[in-house]
Amino acid sequence: MSNRTYQKRTAALASAAALAGSAVLMAAPAAHAEVVDVNYQCKTPIGDKSAVSPIDIEAVKSGSAYKVTMSWQKGVSSSPVELGKGAMNPSATIKLGGADSGTLTVTGPANQAAIPANTPIKINDLSGTYTPKKTGKVTFTAGVLTIKALGTTTTCTPTNSPAASLSLDVTAAGGGVPQSGSGSGSGSDSGADLPQTGPEDSAIALGTLGGTVLLVGAAGALWLTRRNQAARR
Repeated sequence: MSNRTYQKRTAALASAAALAGSAVLMAAPAAHAEVVDVNYQCKTPIGDKSAVSPIDIEAVKSGSAYKVTMSWQKGVSSSPVELGKGAMNPSATIKLGGADSGTLTVTGPANQAAIPANTPIKINDLSGTYTPKKTGKVTFTAGVLTIKALGTTTTCTPTNSPAASLSLDVTAAGGGVPQSGSGSGSGSDSGADLPQTGPEDSAIALGTLGGTVLLVGAAGALWLTRRNQAARR
């Protein structure tokens, strides 16, 4: 067989290996998040109030768990008097669905600046740690918001059955039996964040596999080339 034929075969093998690695990387999933409008009905010390705020929930892999952060894009409720710096302490729950169930509590710092009277209260980002107990797709949906200020408690409950703000493919620590589940706002997950074994770890692991395929293909091509050279000698 001519040297040109071997060179063509070598190039073809290298290309096939590179394409295989790329295909593996393209198959890596990512967490899916959506900003969802939540209609809160709030029970306050001075009566009922309502407000709609877009809610965003994100998750970042941290070891075998996830740091989950809930964000409000608009203020909710209000106070008839000014709330001084540090006077308001918020917390909230996130409902888990799909492969997992229950609630996740998220908390955050008190207000860092005074909030004028009769002004929508902007909630700082709240966060908590979620450790998967089941393997599969888990959805995260806004739950009850609680605001404590000046010795009073305001409870805001979603009334519009909001869709999930985040869906995440997760893996339970030590593995787990896959559970089927569904939820709005789900897609190619995140994870996603999907098990990173969510987004990041999956991408790294699959990328490593793709690199291994590429190295194996290149090694095979090099062996064929050396064999041809030895045969000609």
